[in-house]
Amino acid sequence: MSARRTCLGLIAALALLATGALVAQQNAAQSGRFATVDVFIDSAEPLAAWQFELGERRGAMQVVGIESGDNASYGDPPYYDRAAVERAAADRIVVADFSLSPPAGLPVGRTRVATVHVRLSGSAAPDYDVRLVAAGAADGRPIDAKISLDMRNGR
Repeated sequence: MSARRTCLGLIAALALLATGALVAQQNAAQSGRFATVDVFIDSAEPLAAWQFELGERRGAMQVVGIESGDNASYGDPPYYDRAAVERAAADRIVVADFSLSPPAGLPVGRTRVATVHVRLSGSAAPDYDVRLVAAGAADGRPIDAKISLDMRNGR
C-alpha cells in the first residue's frame, strides 16, 4: 500500500506542477508585452505634412502612446485619437502632423516622424501594416515619399 500511496502522491505533484506551468504561460500571454515602433518617412523634398495609418494584421496590438519624431519643426506630439488610446480601444491608429516652418527648416530624406508605443498580445511576432496616407510640401502640394518601420521590443 505504501508504494501505491507514493505513486499517487507523485502523480498528484506532477499534475499540480503541470497545471501551474500552464496557468503561468496563459497569464504571460494575456498580460502581453510592450514594444515601440519608430515610423520613418523618406522624401526627396522638404516634408511639411504627413499622415499614416498603423495596424497589426492579426489584431494583436493595442496602442498605448505616441510621441513625436526627430525634427524640431513638428515640436508637439503628432495628432491622433487620444480618447481611443486612453480607453485602450486603439487597435489601429491614424497619426498626422504638419509644420508651418519654411522649407529650409523642414526635414528631407529619411526622418523619424513618430514613435508608437504598443502592447502586444500573444507570443507571435507582430505583423504590422503601415500605410502612408499623405505627404505634402510647404506649398500644400502632394509629394512622393516612402514610409518604413523600425521595431524595438520593450519589457
